[in-house]
Amino acid sequence: MIKSKLLLASNSPRRRQLLALGNWDFDIIVSDIDESRAEGEAPGDYVLRLAKAKALASAAKAGAEHIVIGSDTAVVDGSAILGKPAGADEAHRMLRQLRGHTHQVYTGLAIHRVRDGHLLTELCITDVPMRAYSDDEISAYVISGDPLDKAGAYAIQHPDFQPVESMQGCYASVMGLPLCHLLRALRQMDVHPIADVPAGCQDFLEYKCPVSDAILRGEAVG
Repeated sequence: MIKSKLLLASNSPRRRQLLALGNWDFDIIVSDIDESRAEGEAPGDYVLRLAKAKALASAAKAGAEHIVIGSDTAVVDGSAILGKPAGADEAHRMLRQLRGHTHQVYTGLAIHRVRDGHLLTELCITDVPMRAYSDDEISAYVISGDPLDKAGAYAIQHPDFQPVESMQGCYASVMGLPLCHLLRALRQMDVHPIADVPAGCQDFLEYKCPVSDAILRGEAVG
């Protein structure tokens, strides 16, 4: 019997921090994939396709003991998917576009068991209401450099900018790894955390999650 071990197909420090809340011992293998969006591709289809591509590409370099976690996140405002800004001007534009109203963050998960090829997917869609931050706040945030490697040009957890007005959905998903969705998929592969992940997530994020229990029950919520 091969003992399973998790493998994260991401270099994201935020995803590493979140996955570590389960006290799992996990490896990291990252493979480059084409992240271009197909013409007319819906946001949910897009993030799930990329999550699967990441998981399968990393699985090609993994061992039989690995269960690979691929994840992809997109910031969606109306019909537009906002990726990482190409520079400061685009970061300014994205932040002006998002302020003062609610957009969505889509995160797709793909969990792939290497030894038998079993693959599960999860999709989390979270409403993100942005506050009416000022142009001066945008400028100071862009000068910090933080937006330049973030989809949508913001980090929800940034301690100074604090772009989000309030949250009623999965905060961890906006950071790139919806932990309760991950937990319910891993349960189906008989992989369980060593720690209380929902409690640890809420303590770590300083956020009382209103949807955690429903997600773990298998309900379709963000």
